[in-house]
Amino acid sequence: MKPAEGMRVKVTKNGPYIVSGTVPMTIETIVVDADGESQEWRVDSQRPDREKCGLCRCGKSDSKPLCDGSHIDAAFDGTETAGFGPYLERAEVLLGPRVDVADRKDLCAEARFCHRDGAVWHRVGEDSHEAAETVLSECGLCPSGRYTALDKATGRPHEPALAPSIAFVQDPESGVSGPIWVRGGITVESADGQEYEVRNRVTLCRCGQSGNKPFCDGSHIGCGFHDHL
Repeated sequence: MKPAEGMRVKVTKNGPYIVSGTVPMTIETIVVDADGESQEWRVDSQRPDREKCGLCRCGKSDSKPLCDGSHIDAAFDGTETAGFGPYLERAEVLLGPRVDVADRKDLCAEARFCHRDGAVWHRVGEDSHEAAETVLSECGLCPSGRYTALDKATGRPHEPALAPSIAFVQDPESGVSGPIWVRGGITVESADGQEYEVRNRVTLCRCGQSGNKPFCDGSHIGCGFHDHL
């Protein structure tokens, strides 16, 4: 994917994410149905525009989502453990009659859109237009791109149209706040200067507990992270 021009997230050593390029930022909530199944995204509010800012990634700041230096007193270990290789090189591909699905379990942000309507890993195997459309929808709503629908003929990913932006995820159904959702091809640069693969959508850890830093692995659920935005 072509990188978003002028926008970047820089991971700092045991410190915050430095965001540059006046990236639009919102607070967005996972909306569920009567059965508690994730259905859609709701934009709750827009954050003030900043040409440059530091975002908390230790989970301790009293000024969330901004960093207030709490990582120093907390002796935060932000060591990055995620790989730099392309998403598709490490993805498991689920083959279906009408659409295929690439799956990277290590990127799961526990947003649960994949669970609805019979679950994407089951529906991909069904030979019907309705099932294929469900798979495309569920994969497209996945914030981390753990699940990505692939065109059956070309193998090209079906990606939603996402403008370069950042959202701070809220998950009231689980009683927690979720990751930093980075969208539209914004470059994420590691603390040592390497660039991760530029993708349409990735989720960055902000509870400080992920085992796949800087990316979210769903640890905010277990640790009960909440940002009170």
